[in-house]
Amino acid sequence: GCYGSCRESRSTPLQVINILGNFVRIWSVYSLYSHLSSTGDSIVGFIFSCFVPASVIFLILQKPWKGRPLPNSQIVPTVVNGGVLALYFVLWAKGLLACRPLVALLAEYAGALLGVLSAALYGRKVNIWKKIGGLAAMLLAYYLLSNGWATRTNSPLYSFGSEPLEKATETTGMKEMVLPITAGILSALRRVLARRVSLKNQLKRRLHAITVASATCFLFPFAMWDTILGSTSDSIVKMQLPSWAYLSTVLFGMVLIFYVDNVAEESLHLVFSSPRHLVVSTGCIIILEILYKMDFSLPGLLLCSVILGFGILEATSLDRSKKRPLEA
Repeated sequence: GCYGSCRESRSTPLQVINILGNFVRIWSVYSLYSHLSSTGDSIVGFIFSCFVPASVIFLILQKPWKGRPLPNSQIVPTVVNGGVLALYFVLWAKGLLACRPLVALLAEYAGALLGVLSAALYGRKVNIWKKIGGLAAMLLAYYLLSNGWATRTNSPLYSFGSEPLEKATETTGMKEMVLPITAGILSALRRVLARRVSLKNQLKRRLHAITVASATCFLFPFAMWDTILGSTSDSIVKMQLPSWAYLSTVLFGMVLIFYVDNVAEESLHLVFSSPRHLVVSTGCIIILEILYKMDFSLPGLLLCSVILGFGILEATSLDRSKKRPLEA
């Protein structure tokens, strides 16, 4: 009894850190959305300018050159992972602009689709129908989101409140949903690659510093090309003045969230593509949708989240029981 209560009292502050960390990260997403939609900055240029200080912070904190020298078998996949990370951030930011924060944040859970894929590829036929059911539920949730069920303008569940809206939105459509869903799958792929290279927490952090530096290098030529051919000649000047959106994306959206996710995974056994993580995100999204006065339907969002959560639970059911001892 004492052991259980001690563990609970130890994990409570960690759960608070996890919720606060996710809240400020989601807040940074909303501020980034309002910044990009109002200024029209180049997405590639903006993401690159966020990666530069983030990679410097990670290199200073983790010092990957210190300690035991890293073998090529770890460095090569880590550098490749940098390319995946860079592509993920660009697609995710484009998806954010096309679909709004609520949809872009929920689309990050599309990584659970990898669970279905692995079951199909590696012949674990035990739970294949369960996983296909999970896949169907996730696709249904994304279909409803793309048809605006989480918005007040288009949700069939929103009947009360007839006051006019500041920011009414059109339905997103499945074509635009491809961007954030692809980004969600890439994000999960990056996590899987990082986990395959190293399970040791200290080493994982050292390697992540190399991944972020590698992502910065991958984006550099595209950012330069984008700046030279950029839509506005003063885009470089604009980038030099750090806005709240810029600072919060670097500090909360790139640096802090990595450590928060690490703590959640190591100490709370809370992986990203899990229904428990989705519950935390949905709570944060509801608060920020209200604060930012977005076009938002609470019943619609809750319905989509419940269907998505059920889909994730079914799609990752076998994987979680296999992974959990490893991650612990």
